Amino acid sequence: MPKMKTHKGAKKRFHITGTGRVVRTRGPKSHFRRKKPARLKRLFGGKVALDSPTFSKQIKHALGGKRA
Repeated sequence: MPKMKTHKGAKKRFHITGTGRVVRTRGPKSHFRRKKPARLKRLFGGKVALDSPTFSKQIKHALGGKRA
């Protein structure tokens, strides 16, 4: 059987915590940073866990399969 390949787009956007939860970064943090207020940059600076168990399962599969 061929090896399972990591989906590179998912690898850049999501990661899995030690407890197995899928975490993503928040939206418009990296574009036109000088114009945006500091409060907005702080709000979008953190990470957020995914709520949907179905979507989390899909992301885990895209990130390597074994963790699903």
